[in-house]
Amino acid sequence: MMFLHDNREGVARTDSTLTERGQVSIPASIRKQMKMRPGQVLHWERISERECRVRVGGGKPAGPIAVLGFGPRLRGDGGRRTSEWMEELRAGERG
Repeated sequence: MMFLHDNREGVARTDSTLTERGQVSIPASIRKQMKMRPGQVLHWERISERECRVRVGGGKPAGPIAVLGFGPRLRGDGGRRTSEWMEELRAGERG
């Protein structure tokens, strides 16, 4: 069976290897061309026995795990050490 997209000229073909944990890296050239960002959702669709289509989802907001480490920049306070946070919390318990 032949699909229309099988013979497109000028389309870069790159390879990835599936890891033992079922993970695949998207080649950097494709990520850059498609302007992909961490946290974007990829939609997988099985086409045939040995072929699938991957669509890049829209800019859905990232979940809480994806934004770890962004707090100081969002708050604008330059970040505080854990010991400073704990001291503030303990002071509130004593008061």
